[in-house]
Amino acid sequence: MKFIRHIFSVAFISLAVMNALAGESQEAVDRFVEASGINPASVAVKIIDLSDGEVLAAHNEARPLVPASIMKSVSIASLLDDAGISYRYHTPVFIDGPVDMGVVRGNLIVQGACDPSLHSRENPGSTDLVLEICKSLRQAGINKIEGEIIIDEAEFAGPSRPDSWMAADFSKSYGTGSHAFNFEDNARGQRSVENPKSVFAGRLRSKLLESNIYVDGKDLGEGKRTRLFTHVSAPLDEIMRSCMMRSDNLYAESMLRTFGRLNGGDGSTQDAAKREYAKLEKMGMPLEGVEIVDGSGLSRSNRVTADFMGAVLERMSVSPDYASFFPLAGQEGTLRKFLAETPLDSYIAMKTGSMKGIQCYAGYKLDENYAPTHVVVVIMNDLNGSRDRAKKAAQRMLLDIFNENNNEENE
Repeated sequence: MKFIRHIFSVAFISLAVMNALAGESQEAVDRFVEASGINPASVAVKIIDLSDGEVLAAHNEARPLVPASIMKSVSIASLLDDAGISYRYHTPVFIDGPVDMGVVRGNLIVQGACDPSLHSRENPGSTDLVLEICKSLRQAGINKIEGEIIIDEAEFAGPSRPDSWMAADFSKSYGTGSHAFNFEDNARGQRSVENPKSVFAGRLRSKLLESNIYVDGKDLGEGKRTRLFTHVSAPLDEIMRSCMMRSDNLYAESMLRTFGRLNGGDGSTQDAAKREYAKLEKMGMPLEGVEIVDGSGLSRSNRVTADFMGAVLERMSVSPDYASFFPLAGQEGTLRKFLAETPLDSYIAMKTGSMKGIQCYAGYKLDENYAPTHVVVVIMNDLNGSRDRAKKAAQRMLLDIFNENNNEENE
């Protein structure tokens, strides 16, 4: 009997400790909501202990709000779950006519695969497709293309941007569209490039001429294709990490479209978003109020709840790779200044999301081995005051929740 009483006593104490911690966490969230300077109805929070799935604290978790760039973490999760980290984009190059005395009696065709990293100036980058084509033609003994250079974008339907994107963003590099054929980030400096395939074709013509390979440009129609070679991208995990670290809209949009194509869709953003929603519904994610419009979060028509984001992050926490894509607090990417030089420096990994009137965070608390221990979701809409104040309030909350008391204010 004494032994049984001891067991019940220990269990009671443990439960009391857990309840106390949950209470303290909820108090920290309540203080954050008040300190953020935002209407409480426009703030949502959810903190989940991954050891038992218990919700440590929450606020307004069922309220649909605009996610901004934390939407990228959903796009990444969907494609990773289907394709795996070793998936690579394959961009095939063809000729579609016979070769006669070094002359292709047809066209040179590059088939777009929606690879966002093709000739990217960012990591992981890629090998030079232009040089690869020149080398392949020389090795085949080809010195003339009688037809045209054709960039085939038929595998990915629809416009390069969702209709709900703001026209004011179109000219900016972050607002460039995702095409079936992307080239050099579809941008020049801070400006968007509207027709990346035209830039590529011009570059290729010049390099072919330098290599004494001539393009007549005759309209010969299209014939049966013969593959010359296939350009292969870096593995998907490297592309995903680059996307999340830099919050790259082109990468995220392309990966959503890739997800749709791999699931039998037409490769358009609209179709891919519907297929992603259906996948999430089948997985049992809480989708009430959730609206998926794009892959990057640039559309203000997207809506998520803290419940939904928390469920996605909780499910993906078992992946050995997913959490590693998120920037580390105080160290990397858009989180470099957040929680820097505090006890949580390097122990929080989150995707940020920010646009006018919006500041969001979604990710994980990590242990000493960088394994996720808690899910963290913070969504703030309708900022009508200082963004800096809201950020500092979020930092203070996380320090309080994870019992890392620190009186310093951090940028």
